Amino acid sequence: MKPSRRRFLQLGGGLAATLATARTLHSAPLEVIEMRGTPRGERIWFSPVGLAVAPGTVLRFVNRDPVNSHTATAYHPENFDRKRRIPLKASPWDSGFLLPEESFEVVLDVPGVYDYHCIPHEMAGMVGRIVVGQPDTPGFEDASSASDDLPPGALEVFPAVPDILARGRIEGDAG
Repeated sequence: MKPSRRRFLQLGGGLAATLATARTLHSAPLEVIEMRGTPRGERIWFSPVGLAVAPGTVLRFVNRDPVNSHTATAYHPENFDRKRRIPLKASPWDSGFLLPEESFEVVLDVPGVYDYHCIPHEMAGMVGRIVVGQPDTPGFEDASSASDDLPPGALEVFPAVPDILARGRIEGDAG
């Protein structure tokens, strides 16, 4: 059975739409945040620990720690009733536990400051901060000041927003 011209155009249109969508997804900026740990597991961290990105950037969290599973979890009441430390209009995320070499992606579209943590390693200071857009961007919100429910180990690790904006990327390390 020979396909009709109409059927060919329908299939071609679908293919064109699929390719256009794929091109749009691939044209969005991508930043990788690695979950790291020392070989014996005595120290764990996100790298970078501070990152400035444009709205719409795809963030890929990758577990590069060969001995631990980790999460990337936004501070938000929907995630284990934590205080909100992301913009009000932003959607919270939780990667679930990622085994070594597994990854999770999220797109942050709402301008502001986003703080996140690894659920089992927050007490050890496995936290990070992402700044989306600039403080003069309409709707920019910094909700990172709530600190009464954070362990001291986490509070010491968060880089200051002005430092993130000035440097763009602040690496976490084993030090």
